Amino acid sequence: MEAEVLGAASQVDFSLYALFMRATITVKIVMIMLVLASVWSWAIIVDRMLTYRKVRGADAQFENTFWSGQMLDDIHRNVGENPTVPTEAIFAAGMSEWEKAQEGPSAIGGAQQRIDRAMNVVIARESERLNSGLGWLASIGAVSPFIGLFGTVWGIKHAFEEIAIQGSTDLAVVAPGIAEALLATALGLLAAIPAVVFYNKLSQDSDRIAGTFENFADEFAMILSRQLERKAA
Repeated sequence: MEAEVLGAASQVDFSLYALFMRATITVKIVMIMLVLASVWSWAIIVDRMLTYRKVRGADAQFENTFWSGQMLDDIHRNVGENPTVPTEAIFAAGMSEWEKAQEGPSAIGGAQQRIDRAMNVVIARESERLNSGLGWLASIGAVSPFIGLFGTVWGIKHAFEEIAIQGSTDLAVVAPGIAEALLATALGLLAAIPAVVFYNKLSQDSDRIAGTFENFADEFAMILSRQLERKAA
């Protein structure tokens, strides 16, 4: 009898496609959601990694130009009205306020605060762009295991219903339903683990890049502060 049961179980197709096709409509929806969540999270991961690499390279190139000894006015003209690099945008915001302070002695008062505020606004905007999509990674990492668990619970419920209908607890009856149910949990973990790992990594990378923005703004603000002091004197 045991040999017959094992033989019947061995004839069941346990491939991923077969498990998906045998699952109930609810479990299928759960599996599709988890696969889409996994694809979405990897799209965000790749996009953020490429973006961070591009930002680091462009910022490093601009900082080399900034510290090369060129006149600030010349750099500002080369940057133009629509800078595409974050540090260029921070520089342009500070220079715009600096140029306004040259309009007269009355404009110098409070110029340093306006310069700092203008650059902080740009830093906040650029930092927000860096973090774009990371919230979705956090959500996918937090929710996917529970969605997968729901699919597993629903699949096991269906397996027990099949046992009751057929009146048999043979392995050939129980195994397919349990396998289908566990596949949902596996997909949930497959979506959640990379999302959590890369969320932590990308968050740290984003914080480091934002830190370079703030360091540049502080150094630039000190340069402009010295020039403002000379003007006031």
